[in-house]
Amino acid sequence: MAKGGKAQQDESNSLYVSRKKIHVRSVQGNFTRWRWFFVWFTQILYYGLPWLQWNERQAVLFHLSERKFYIFGWVFWPQDVFYLAVLLIISAYGLFFFTAIAGRLWCGYTCPQTVYTEIFMWIEEKIEGNHLARRKLDESPLTPEKALRRGAKYLAWAAVALWTGFTFVAYFTPLDGLIESFARLDVGGWVLFWTLFYAAFTYVFAGVLREQVCFYMCPYARFQSVMFDPDTMVVTYDAERGDPRGARKKGVDPKSIGKGDCVDCNVCVQVCPTGIDIRDGLQYECIGCGACIDGCNDIMDRMGYERGLIRYSTENAVRQHWGKKEILRHILRPRIVIYGTLLFAICAATVVALVMRPDMRVDIIRDRASLAREVAGGMIENVYRLQIMNMTERPREVHIGVSGIEGATAVGSTIALLPAAGLESVPINVRVPYDAAEPGVHDIVFEVVAEDLTVQEKSTFIMPN
Repeated sequence: MAKGGKAQQDESNSLYVSRKKIHVRSVQGNFTRWRWFFVWFTQILYYGLPWLQWNERQAVLFHLSERKFYIFGWVFWPQDVFYLAVLLIISAYGLFFFTAIAGRLWCGYTCPQTVYTEIFMWIEEKIEGNHLARRKLDESPLTPEKALRRGAKYLAWAAVALWTGFTFVAYFTPLDGLIESFARLDVGGWVLFWTLFYAAFTYVFAGVLREQVCFYMCPYARFQSVMFDPDTMVVTYDAERGDPRGARKKGVDPKSIGKGDCVDCNVCVQVCPTGIDIRDGLQYECIGCGACIDGCNDIMDRMGYERGLIRYSTENAVRQHWGKKEILRHILRPRIVIYGTLLFAICAATVVALVMRPDMRVDIIRDRASLAREVAGGMIENVYRLQIMNMTERPREVHIGVSGIEGATAVGSTIALLPAAGLESVPINVRVPYDAAEPGVHDIVFEVVAEDLTVQEKSTFIMPN
């Protein structure tokens, strides 16, 4: 007895808490159906997008070796990193906006950790049985049946993880070449590394660590509270209605025995993927998946009690006994208006910027080795190099001219053929009569004309003393 007490004391004083494996009980209900809807939706997108074709290429391809990102009809270059920054800002404001309204919707329904854990748990249940069978299997000694079931589960997990890693790499390497290289067993080092690396992380996070990722590795759980307020909808246990808890026979009126509606069945704990008891109040481990709501509603139906002992509600609504109409009226509050306005404005500005994005971009580089020189015919010459980007996926011919100083002419390759979604470097010499302008620096304008587009870019011309 003393040893047990000493061990318990040592564990309580330890910096680390030993993990107690959670055998999650399966549950059916509205929120479970929503979770599986998002599992299907996100995975159809993730696994399916690399197979879609657009203009005889992958519809979505972040081609690292070519330094181009293809997203359906758009081609993005390294110079378009601005759009990545905007995407991150939109994601942040979207997270703030939806969290302030209804808590951890992202975590409960669309976070990859939640989605793949749900998939891996489904595989586990199909092979090893329900939560009671899995607990019994864990506690039993190693037998041929146990080894067979465990081996089948691990192989199924590995297959999903490898396919996930392969798909991840297919977003950055053309899929046709990737399939061919794997078929020939001639896979490049980095391709193989990232396939196995992402597969291993999927396997370990979704199959082994599971809720530990949410507890100790995800920062969102730690700072979510700053986005909540008393009018944020979260998974809530109605203690006033449910307590005092206690078992009773089906159909018994709880008031007649001096108890609340909660029958203390612990189903809400058994179905929780993080193993918490929502009856203890809102906890940072709660991912807002709603599994406990489905489990509790099922018990309430069996007992003949009203649903909603555990429900999505707000702190103010539970305390002041609001109904759905009052809750909805309090959704539109200052922080929601601010987040929503900023999110809408940024999204609208981004859409406008993408629609108005030019199909051709010109960068001008001066020749630093020869700023200005005199050439035959009494002309002053400056040397430039025009970097012309074709933002479309069809080749186009361009004509290059210059203006800004009287008598200025462009000498060199004034007609260039731009490859589809390509970059062409065109050397251009600009000549000006020596008496056309005073010594000093003068503004000039390069004009690059395609059949359907004209781009003007400013530069300077140096007239020597």
